[in-house]
Amino acid sequence: MEREVPLRPVSPETGTPERLHARRVPCVMEHPLILASSSASRKRILSRTGLEFATVTPNIDETPDPGESPGHLVERLARAKAEAVKEQFGHSLVIGSDQVGLIDGEILGKPRDHEDAVRQLTKCSGSELVLYAGVALLNTNSGFMQSDVDTFGVAYRVLSPEKIRKYLAAEKPYDSCGSLKVEGIGIALLERLTGSDPNTLMGFPLIKLLRLLEKEGVELV
Repeated sequence: MEREVPLRPVSPETGTPERLHARRVPCVMEHPLILASSSASRKRILSRTGLEFATVTPNIDETPDPGESPGHLVERLARAKAEAVKEQFGHSLVIGSDQVGLIDGEILGKPRDHEDAVRQLTKCSGSELVLYAGVALLNTNSGFMQSDVDTFGVAYRVLSPEKIRKYLAAEKPYDSCGSLKVEGIGIALLERLTGSDPNTLMGFPLIKLLRLLEKEGVELV
């Protein structure tokens, strides 16, 4: 049976909650962080922080509301993913995240199939896609929820039908927003990138997340 422990242990000397630091987290509790995502990219990015975490796949409806802006959509879905799994984890910090792209007024998510991936990349050819990534952090003990959104601009080269065909055959980016894996050979499709956090490209705004974690007393350094 999983043992529940407080997120903020009380100092025996001062009687006040201690700060949690990345090096001490594994010694203080089991699975202090829960990543509500099945994304391999998000797992890889969070692993680089040195924090221990468990993962769970949330089951939510990701359909945009009529007229919903991309920023509002990713923030709402990030919060919904954290909420969807909170009953499974007492005394935990649950992370939710979501990403979409916006180009010419159209919101792009993961492609439905190969034909949709071809359509997405054809639309992006010679244009700029703006990626929106939302992140949420829920303290299941207090019920306190924080969230934020980051953006990143992706300018595409002009893509021929043959280049699109070869790229999709080689990388099969059907689980990626906008049919692009920028951490792979998808970088060859791009002209330039504009943004403050490269992790936002992979759908996980780590700089924003670390600021949220600090408000819960979790600091890397």
